[in-house]
Amino acid sequence: MQYNTSLVDYGRIHRKQSNMTKAEWIMRNMVLKGNKTWFRFLRQKIIRSFILDFYCSKLRLGIEIDGGIHNHKQEYDNIRTDSLSEYGIMIIRYTNDGIEKELGWVMKDLKEQIKERKDFLDQFSHWNLASFH
Repeated sequence: MQYNTSLVDYGRIHRKQSNMTKAEWIMRNMVLKGNKTWFRFLRQKIIRSFILDFYCSKLRLGIEIDGGIHNHKQEYDNIRTDSLSEYGIMIIRYTNDGIEKELGWVMKDLKEQIKERKDFLDQFSHWNLASFH
């Protein structure tokens, strides 16, 4: 999938563990790392003109971790989510507080979302989902 090459350096810098927020660190190390979800999620993945906090290409699933600044960016976040959905990408959003204070719920919700997404994509496995654009 094509992407905005001007975002490469930004994504590379923010992939470093030292640049993660606490919630991103928790999500990566306690929820997504290893075989906890059975799917590989990349961090700071560039898709088109956007950088997703976490992305799984097999599920065409992005995870966004929203801090307080996102309270003022809801319109942009909605446009971004709609734009990515045009490429067959589903976005799940969790808040920093949710991850830091209710990790058990986040893990349970994510597992349910992954199962539903996998089941949905399995229904269309005979289609070439790579052709979404």
